[in-house]
Amino acid sequence: MKAVNMKSLVTLFQQVLTDCGDFCSANTSHDIKTVMTRFENEGFDFFTRTLPKLGSGLERALDLGYSTPDLYPSFKCRQNLPVLLGGFFELIFDRASGILLDEPSIESIRSIRQISLLMKKIELECGVQRTNAAFRQFVQSDIEVGEWEKNVDLELLMEFRRLALVIYSDVFSKVNARTRNFDLTPAHGPGKTAEKLNANAKYTFPMWTDRLETVAPYWRYADFYGYSTEKYSRIDFRSPEQELPVRVVDVPKTLEAPRIIAIEPVCMQYMQQAVFRAFRVELDQTYLVNFIGVESQEPNQLLALSGSLNGDVATLDLSEASDRVSNLLVTILFEDFPDLHDLVQASRSLRADVPSVGVVTLHRFASMGSALCFPVESMVFFTIVMMGIQKAQDIHFTKPHQVSEWLGQVRVYGDDICVPVDAVPYVVDMLEAFGLRVNNNKSFWTGKFRESCGKEYYSGEDVTLCRVRRPLPSSRKDVDEIISAVEFRNHAYKRGLWKTARWLDEFISNIIPFPAVAESSTLLGRYSFLGVDEDRMCPKLFRPKVKGAKVRYVYKEIPIVDEPALLKCLGFRQVVDRDIDYEPKFQNADHLIRAGRPDASYINIGSGYSA
Repeated sequence: MKAVNMKSLVTLFQQVLTDCGDFCSANTSHDIKTVMTRFENEGFDFFTRTLPKLGSGLERALDLGYSTPDLYPSFKCRQNLPVLLGGFFELIFDRASGILLDEPSIESIRSIRQISLLMKKIELECGVQRTNAAFRQFVQSDIEVGEWEKNVDLELLMEFRRLALVIYSDVFSKVNARTRNFDLTPAHGPGKTAEKLNANAKYTFPMWTDRLETVAPYWRYADFYGYSTEKYSRIDFRSPEQELPVRVVDVPKTLEAPRIIAIEPVCMQYMQQAVFRAFRVELDQTYLVNFIGVESQEPNQLLALSGSLNGDVATLDLSEASDRVSNLLVTILFEDFPDLHDLVQASRSLRADVPSVGVVTLHRFASMGSALCFPVESMVFFTIVMMGIQKAQDIHFTKPHQVSEWLGQVRVYGDDICVPVDAVPYVVDMLEAFGLRVNNNKSFWTGKFRESCGKEYYSGEDVTLCRVRRPLPSSRKDVDEIISAVEFRNHAYKRGLWKTARWLDEFISNIIPFPAVAESSTLLGRYSFLGVDEDRMCPKLFRPKVKGAKVRYVYKEIPIVDEPALLKCLGFRQVVDRDIDYEPKFQNADHLIRAGRPDASYINIGSGYSA
């Protein structure tokens, strides 16, 4: 792990705190002293784990309509408000009673969140203990899913199946027919695989499973020439007992805990993509495109905005959402569509190889890393949400048009859920009845604060913050850190954090040339309302040019020839062209030699267009 320049991050924090104090006319000198003392005593954990609790306490207080000391663990309070950032809190709540002011300062709300949550999601590796605890929790949550399956109310499952038929019958029927007719469009994802094959090597398909062969034969989807006895004799077909398990790994999320994902085998993710593409096409052609998001987060964000302004929509968030979707529930979801059901199950991995634990059999449907995890969990959650609304309204949906009447009140994008405020208790009860966990710390419905899909609002005002995602760079070799610092600087500039932006301008300029550029420029530069820098004008295109830094990527050479190359270039052309993006798109002419995600990157200094 790269060494982290703590001093530069602390200085950056001080600049942000000063900027926010200027916005709200709040004296921050005592706050800076307190922060520095706690940093010296508690280390960097104070910024990444302790201080964010102050922001979470504010969000909960806004939802409740009052502030109490118990909302701010680890912080000294005077009466009902924290001492740290007290000048900001007093513009939102009455210190003596803790009651929310009639006209709380929106800028103070935005500033407290900006200060306290600034480094919560900085991408640093967790310690070994926290990482191993996350792996153990991965296994524990799966055990709990298995226990839920043993004790679930059968009438609940029957109602889930009935309502799912009402909602998805048209979509599932069409995908089922396409599955039966071998009319799907598979694809390789950009990420890693359990076999550790990357980019072009995926098209060699070193193995296929017996389960897939029964519903998605190798000759139809993985061999350009079709069935060949000679070719089949060379393929490693795996029985269920021999199948490669998903490879469970951790990726940076927060210093509190890493994100746990599962890396699928090549053949599994290939056919998962086929089903996902079919779902996407068919969902987009029905009323469900207004209720279930698989691409755009904006509809959820707009509903969150409406909820903060009018109080009519609640935003709910689920904990460990994908890890708690039972495969039993997914089986029931597709039960009446046998071809689709069989392919979904055949492309689902049965076991997981978990570090420090070993290989375990899975009760959950899938984890993050499966191409079907997100769309299937969204459909499951939407069905459960509508079951809760049925109970709230004391009705039974029997026709799709009855569901469509809730347009503008219900929206599901993965585990980000928007529902009518009046239905919240019934929806929460229903979600928990299916073994899911509602994250009360990130779910809002009683006040004017709402959060969904990365956007936060209070009383119709956007209070989304700029986050530091990576440590600040120390040299030109820290490519990812430089890109992150530039992005943060430009977000801070647009947010009006002038001192912060000015300090970062100087900091970044000591590492790379940092001219003012337009957002369309390919150079790493700073955005400015005052225009762009110009060294000279291009005589051919009449565009301003300036010296700056560009990111260059190095791709590992993994050449493919013969059948794998034909499959990559021409394989999808055998498929009916009604699918969106059914043909492969290649980023460069030598994609048969090098492709996929870059193996390395570096900074190149040269002349480029600033606008």
